[in-house]
Amino acid sequence: MSLDADYETAGFARRLGWGNRPAVLLIDAALAYTDPDSPLFLRTGQAAAEAMAQLAEQARAASVPVIWTTVRFADESCSEAPLFAAKVPALKVFAEGSRLGGFAPPLDPAPAELVVVKHYASAFAGTSLAAWLASHSIDTLVIGGYSTSGCIRASALDALQHGFRPMVVREACADRSSGPHEANLFDLNAKYADVVTLAESLAHLPAVS
Repeated sequence: MSLDADYETAGFARRLGWGNRPAVLLIDAALAYTDPDSPLFLRTGQAAAEAMAQLAEQARAASVPVIWTTVRFADESCSEAPLFAAKVPALKVFAEGSRLGGFAPPLDPAPAELVVVKHYASAFAGTSLAAWLASHSIDTLVIGGYSTSGCIRASALDALQHGFRPMVVREACADRSSGPHEANLFDLNAKYADVVTLAESLAHLPAVS
């Protein structure tokens, strides 16, 4: 029996399906992940950035909200998240004023779009994101960003736990290697989210706006 068949037989990988009020959530779309000189550089990061740009463009055309997250610490001590920084010292690239903390071209929030500043992996941890989504009657989050095994996974799980439908866009995410990327997409799709293609997402956004 194949792995897919085994999971499906056990009752995993059911589809949540799209709701009626989506928003695009682009997580930590920072230069830190596309600049080869960064310790957090991802080889497929730029391709994911291009896919995220397509999601943002389509969402704007359909009047669907686009929400961004960014990691920002007051200085290189990352004192806002001391244990996280102790585990991942490279987080110091997100200290205030670091160019690597800026958005990766061609990504750039529009003036009216929400930018959520966070200190931990999940877009929901210590932020007002859940309240903002609820106040705007959002029921579905179309998710892309960095990295698949870290902030994407944490945010998709928290989205589900807060009552939002997570749609993780395969081409709009990236990780340090294909192993963690594919393993986490598989597990997310099995238990916590629908993993969807970029083409499906682009085609679906106008239909539910």
